[in-house]
Amino acid sequence: MPFAFWVHDLNPFLIRFSENFGIRYYGLAYLAGFAAALGILHLYHKHGRSPFNFNATSDLMTYLVVGVLVGGRLGYFCLYQLHSLGTDPLILFRVWEGGMASHGAFLGVLLAVAWWARKQRVPLFQVGDLIVTAAPAGLLFGRIANFINGELVGRVSAAKWAVIFPHNEFDRGVRQALPRHPSQLYEAALEGALLLALMQWRIWGSDVAKRQPGRLSGEFFAAYAVVRMFGEQFREPDASLLFGLSRGSFYSIFLLVAGVGLIVRSIRAGRVA
Repeated sequence: MPFAFWVHDLNPFLIRFSENFGIRYYGLAYLAGFAAALGILHLYHKHGRSPFNFNATSDLMTYLVVGVLVGGRLGYFCLYQLHSLGTDPLILFRVWEGGMASHGAFLGVLLAVAWWARKQRVPLFQVGDLIVTAAPAGLLFGRIANFINGELVGRVSAAKWAVIFPHNEFDRGVRQALPRHPSQLYEAALEGALLLALMQWRIWGSDVAKRQPGRLSGEFFAAYAVVRMFGEQFREPDASLLFGLSRGSFYSIFLLVAGVGLIVRSIRAGRVA
């Protein structure tokens, strides 16, 4: 008797008012991620790990929200769907149709943090090292929302835990939808839960943020690049390949190089100090 795969039938809306309008789990995931980051940063200040009080942290979060949303949206079309942006520029504003890129969001956050740090006249790495330790919470919620939406599906698989996504774009026109890796949940575990545990262990278990500014930022970028490239092995490419690599893996190479560079720089700077 053949194994019966679970058929994805989750509703992307918590509350639905019309066909395309309502309260989506994807939007709630962003709210949860920002709320978790705010709570974590406030906890740092309470226990002496951050010099920024609740008011300063709340102000910083405003910059981060803009950085994530604008960077993620622009990054998606510039890195994955540039042709769509060229033929239909207004698609950028149709947010209900989806489309966010984590690599673009990272760049948006970097610019937002740099802007806020300059405004507050504080060292960039002092802020950045705190932000990266809270960022995986948002990645965790975001990947779970990807699974609920039935998007960014995995490669075809015969694993017992494989899932059939009958409405994803890769199975359209196929008479019988194929079982696939629930790669969104793999990524939630790797990019979210694992990195969150790692970064929390690093900031609470050492004074590296004080001794070697930039070290935690480098470790996060490098670790994210590694787990992202690993997770991409189970994910169906959602755009044409670049040099034989999925775009997620290709862009992660630059993140890995940047992360290693930051680690080396922070170690050298710490020795000089």
